Amino acid sequence: MAIFRTHEVRQFSDIELLEQEQKLSLELMQERGKVGAGGATEDPGRIREIRRTIARIKTEQNARRRSA
Repeated sequence: MAIFRTHEVRQFSDIELLEQEQKLSLELMQERGKVGAGGATEDPGRIREIRRTIARIKTEQNARRRSA
């Protein structure tokens, strides 16, 4: 899954935002599961980037709700 920047997130439709959030949440859960099971992730900074991308998506969703 790709990491999206703020300007990319703003270009998504509401449905795309929801889909991307769900995909990233699943990926985050899988990465945390690997670490919790004692394994090492391929990219240690990946969890942080996924969390930040989810936060960007949620921020955009909230902004759209307020302006509607």
